[in-house]
Amino acid sequence: MNGESAMDQNQKPGCLQIPGGLPVMEDGEPFFFKKDSDRGCLLIHGFTGTTSSMRPMGEYLASRGVTVLSPRLPGHGTTPDDMSGTSFEDWFQSAEKAFLELEQLCDRVFVGGLSMGGTLTLRLAEKYPDRIAGIIPVSTLVFFKNPVVKLLPVMKLFIKNWKGIGGDLKDPEATEIAYERFPLKALHELVKLMKITRDDLPAITCPVRIFQAREDHVVPPGNGPYIFDNVSSKNKELIWLDNCYHVATLDLDRESIFDQSYSFISG
Repeated sequence: MNGESAMDQNQKPGCLQIPGGLPVMEDGEPFFFKKDSDRGCLLIHGFTGTTSSMRPMGEYLASRGVTVLSPRLPGHGTTPDDMSGTSFEDWFQSAEKAFLELEQLCDRVFVGGLSMGGTLTLRLAEKYPDRIAGIIPVSTLVFFKNPVVKLLPVMKLFIKNWKGIGGDLKDPEATEIAYERFPLKALHELVKLMKITRDDLPAITCPVRIFQAREDHVVPPGNGPYIFDNVSSKNKELIWLDNCYHVATLDLDRESIFDQSYSFISG
């Protein structure tokens, strides 16, 4: 373990608390499963989404003895107006704080994330290449192909909110808890995060397991191969998913993701 624990073993990590006091969506609260294990996994939800998209994966890993921490990113799980007041630096700092706290509890810390959560996962691995045991990006984006992206700096001045991107699921019985509309200002922040993360991909040297749906209506599937080709990791694998859409951790391929993620963490 990396020195003395910064917290009592039974105390919830400080990253689970975000000042503000706004009501949080149902099933959108952060979660923490402490296990008697030297291995931990930080799970990061996606853009406009909530921790509910990561909870099934967290419960699966915890049932197999892995300590799991999943923070709620600032501006998420409350209201679009709340989100409009946050930046990509706020989101990254929240994920970073959770990583540093989990590092105090576990010898080996893995990080996994869905969509933008995967982008933040990559960013953490760029900043802490020697301290992260491995990363699990799922449906992760480092680029968009939509031409509207180039217009965001101007569009966000005139258009406040845009139609939500949540709910891209093949499983008819699955649902994603996410904003129905989101601020264009926040989308512009995501684009900034993607750019700096994309530029620094060669800094990643830790083991990588990338999960990418072949049919993704939110993120161009080419993101998976692009990440694979540009990280410097010697131990890396791109796993294609054939029975899901974007929100893969809630979709029909979820058990395969969970199984292979656990094998990666326990190997």
